[in-house]
Amino acid sequence: MFVNYITLMLINMVAGLVMLATFVYQGFDSNRKRWIPGFGMTGAIALVTGLHMIFTWPVVGSFNIAFGETTVLFGILFIATAVALAMSWDLLTVTIYAFFVGFTSILIGLRIINLDLTRRPLISGLGFILTGLGGVLAAPTLLYFKDNRPWRLVGAAVLLTAALIWAFTGYMAYWGHLEQFVDWQPTP
Repeated sequence: MFVNYITLMLINMVAGLVMLATFVYQGFDSNRKRWIPGFGMTGAIALVTGLHMIFTWPVVGSFNIAFGETTVLFGILFIATAVALAMSWDLLTVTIYAFFVGFTSILIGLRIINLDLTRRPLISGLGFILTGLGGVLAAPTLLYFKDNRPWRLVGAAVLLTAALIWAFTGYMAYWGHLEQFVDWQPTP
């Protein structure tokens, strides 16, 4: 059976990136508790769908690796952020983890472009790269540029640009999938 819920994963990531961009823009210390539900929901959906994808490989080829594994990493980052905010913990270890997740996302983005994967490899690759930059720059932002509003504005802009790319990709995929699967029926 062919199951494709990458659309769900993408739109979930859009919501998470928009929330993260807003969190970065407003400053890390401004009413941290209000971000817990949003980060938690985003993380839960990403973790569940990503784990299912990496254990079952429901779509063709390396898309399971590119989208499934990065979604697991994205999901656990958002869950850890929600927990850290709920417990009033420092976000340093979360941002260190985000560095490696971000680097992975950048690598995958470059490889998607290199291998000409997806229908729009340049757009998908840039989405991965910009999302990854958000992760790579999280620790330096938290440690050195937390009070630098222009730096945070640039970071928020990078995250919002990635969110726009994923929104375009996700909504176009929803548009196409609804037509592609209009006559699909489960096997008896």
